[in-house]
Amino acid sequence: MVASAMSCTVTRGVCIKVESSYVKEESEPHLNNYFFSYKVKIENEGSEVVQLVSRRWLITDASGRTEEVEGPGVVGKTPRLNPGETFEYTSFCPLPTPVGTMQGGYIMRTDRASSSRPRLILSLLRCRMR
Repeated sequence: MVASAMSCTVTRGVCIKVESSYVKEESEPHLNNYFFSYKVKIENEGSEVVQLVSRRWLITDASGRTEEVEGPGVVGKTPRLNPGETFEYTSFCPLPTPVGTMQGGYIMRTDRASSSRPRLILSLLRCRMR
């Protein structure tokens, strides 16, 4: 791996840090295949229990092409975090250009949410892949 870039945002006590890295060993620039990894750290710095419900990312390459990725949880999990707890995961993003961006975030529910009116936290984040 080569140089990495870090992004960070805090929304209602939930801190999300993303570090993206170019993975040279998996990339084939002569075929326009650039492979990036990103490590996400979600920290509950608030006073309420939160659970990650879903995620939505818009991935844009240097040519302006955008792909939307959304769905329940992350890496097959919907982690529940007590105050002070952390959840980390790593995922990957192939791009046809050597530079791109990811922006989006997570929908999280607090324990105080009722099933008829969930209380949600949306953490928006933008990270640069290069």
